[in-house]
Amino acid sequence: MDTFLWVVFPYLCLATFVVGHLWRYRYDKFGWTTRSSQLYENRLLRFGSPLFHFGMLGVVGGHVIGLLIPTAWTDFLGIDDHAYHLVAVIGGLAAGIATVVGMVILIYRRRTVGPVFSATTNMDKVMYAFLGAVIVLGMWNTIAGSILNLGGEYNYREGVSVWYRSFLAFQPQPELMATAPIGFQLHAFVAFVLFALWPFTRLVHVFSAPLGYLTRPYIVYRSRSTDRLGSTPPKRGWDRVG
Repeated sequence: MDTFLWVVFPYLCLATFVVGHLWRYRYDKFGWTTRSSQLYENRLLRFGSPLFHFGMLGVVGGHVIGLLIPTAWTDFLGIDDHAYHLVAVIGGLAAGIATVVGMVILIYRRRTVGPVFSATTNMDKVMYAFLGAVIVLGMWNTIAGSILNLGGEYNYREGVSVWYRSFLAFQPQPELMATAPIGFQLHAFVAFVLFALWPFTRLVHVFSAPLGYLTRPYIVYRSRSTDRLGSTPPKRGWDRVG
């Protein structure tokens, strides 16, 4: 069971993540969008969207540092465990709270604004459920393990992080996740389910960037004088200047 949960299942989700995006881009380019609903409601979106997106940037950045950077590297830079732990907890909580508050605002908006709710698909609801579960479980691990110290002290940098790097190196060590606290196991499991669902949701917009705007020609807007509006055809000849 440990081999299935922490070797087979994650690789299946990773394969679905990669192949699903290739399939989506090949056969559903016009569906590769955020399905923006800004035209329906802007007041709540103006507050919720920045909180959620900037909070997620902090969350992702924290995971990159915590999972991909070995302890030996931070030790080499002179960052001791206490300093690393303090920055990780404060930064993680700040980013997590911003993400949760932003997501609550966006979900409230989606549920209470009629046109936005009508434009919500079943896959949107599934995506929100798993995304919310991943965020809440991650914050619970931070609060319960690092602040309340429930279940004893656990150093994820010597367990979960090592397993994740071994997974990416195609040399998985499932025993490291098998001995991790249940909160970390649930967080990782639900996150991999979310990765498998990712290509089939609006989350694909994460991999979109308006790079074409840097090289496209300028768009020239020309105004039409008011005397030429309507059905009357314009006069022939040149317009008088001066």
